[in-house]
Amino acid sequence: MDKPLTILYFAWLRERIGVSQEELPLPDGVETVAALVDYLSLRGPGHAAAFQNRKTVRCAVNQEFADPSTQIRPGDEVAFFPPVTGG
Repeated sequence: MDKPLTILYFAWLRERIGVSQEELPLPDGVETVAALVDYLSLRGPGHAAAFQNRKTVRCAVNQEFADPSTQIRPGDEVAFFPPVTGG
């Protein structure tokens, strides 16, 4: 059996979804960050609200910045967070 994805949510994404972390098996047909966001958006109103404006969400896969076309595999850690501003 494949290892589950670990999905981390930070800042207002965590607030909208209601959890800071969840684990789930890699859904069938989900091979990229964009496909994962599509899948997560359908999981409920909190997820839908968090990913409503995808341009305001950044992602990292296994602690490396990722874009929507980045491949994901079972056992990966996927983190979603708002853009980080310097200062």
